Amino acid sequence: MARIAVIGAGMGALAAAARLAVAGHRVTVYERTDTYGGALRRFERDGFSFDTGPGLLPLPAVYRDLFVKTGKEPLEACVDLVQVDPSSRHVFADGTRVSLPNASRAGVVAALDEALGSGAGRRWGDFLVRAREAWDRTRRPLLEEPLWPNWQVLAEREPYPAVPHKRLLRTRRAGTLAEVGAWELRDARLAALLESHALAQGLDPRTTPASAAVLPYMEHAFGTWYVRGGLRELARAVYERCVARKVEFRFGADVTGVLEKDGRASGVELADGTVEEADFVVAGVAPGTLDRLSAQAAVRGDGEVPPQPAAASRVTVLLALRGARPEGTAHRTVVHAADREAELAALFGEAAGNTRPTVTVRRPDDPELVPDPDHEAVTVTTVVPARPGEPRDDLADNMITVAERAVPDLRDRLLWHEVRTPADIAGATGAEGGAVPVPALAADGGRLLHPSNSTRVPGLFTVGGWAHPGGGLPHAGMSGALVAGLIVEGPEFRGSQ
Repeated sequence: MARIAVIGAGMGALAAAARLAVAGHRVTVYERTDTYGGALRRFERDGFSFDTGPGLLPLPAVYRDLFVKTGKEPLEACVDLVQVDPSSRHVFADGTRVSLPNASRAGVVAALDEALGSGAGRRWGDFLVRAREAWDRTRRPLLEEPLWPNWQVLAEREPYPAVPHKRLLRTRRAGTLAEVGAWELRDARLAALLESHALAQGLDPRTTPASAAVLPYMEHAFGTWYVRGGLRELARAVYERCVARKVEFRFGADVTGVLEKDGRASGVELADGTVEEADFVVAGVAPGTLDRLSAQAAVRGDGEVPPQPAAASRVTVLLALRGARPEGTAHRTVVHAADREAELAALFGEAAGNTRPTVTVRRPDDPELVPDPDHEAVTVTTVVPARPGEPRDDLADNMITVAERAVPDLRDRLLWHEVRTPADIAGATGAEGGAVPVPALAADGGRLLHPSNSTRVPGLFTVGGWAHPGGGLPHAGMSGALVAGLIVEGPEFRGSQ
């Protein structure tokens, strides 16, 4: 039985802790804040309750596997997991609206044909076939296996099978997501639908590789899910599974250093000077934090690990509304920006601007979130740059104005609102500027790959969104499984079969 110190209580760290405890190890989690869950936080006021982080769960099989492998009770016995239908509703710049059924290719094709015109559904369906090929080519190396030592193979090879496109007497293939939209989908609204999946992750579709086609494919193939009571309930269930497996938690324990002895990790040092010995250390922290904890882990050799991808942040406005949620309301509505180019230029630093951004409006059909049936809890989220300081004062008002296209009577019903900023995310996760990690993607020189779960320091591993396979709830759960496998089975571990 090994002693294992886990730094941080984010979802990846919790997943690793539960799996390691079941394998017979003595696991202690050190969390600098007073609670678990990382970005999966909850805000409560006047009987209203809101998720302040992710609000939907893609690929729930990751957490189903975690609960199967760590105890007798399955995931569905610990949380009320429901499939959202429609998966999403979209309001485009020209006023066109479409609701997309959950996990139904035929339904999506029919809905797009009806809303956007004949042929739109077929073009989107054909795109999903190509996206599935990219998924099949990258699923194992990007999600189910430790990062290959020769990760450059993933960096150099574009897995998306783009359709040849003749332009200026030359035949070209789409290399970016924006080119896929322009050349293959050939409709500004379909392009906006495609690009919104990258934008939601804080990625610029103009530079994001075509391999990002796997993002809408995952949602299409595996559906979109919600946890009754909010996704904070998923964090609670994983935490309770850890406790049931005898994982020890120490909240308010700020780790200031990873100790090393004889060339390997040997424990952690806390801010109060306490030294805790361990045989392995698992760090679920942002990259800058890891560099401060271990000088040796910060050393990077050329070609040793992929570069750390850039990341954006989020602003979320929490809206308490009087009046019941109307029957048939979509859980999630994406309201697309009227001027996408201006939005991208402002978001990715090319120009200053006061544009009205693309926003995601979540309206859960969940009585646990409201004081009574005559009220509604709504969240509105947009992507912003990850940098210190508060966002523009007028951004929240702009977001509410945009959200009125999804909730026409919003301002008349509004009781109060709260704004959660990148500073709040930074406080919860420790990520500089409130940055939110992106999922790992192939191609583009490895710019969107993440560092391996193993480090230069034997016995020191990284877990969570800032390590392979990157950001997102499913990816965090997968990173926990990979780290547990590497510790239990050793460097020869090659992932689930």
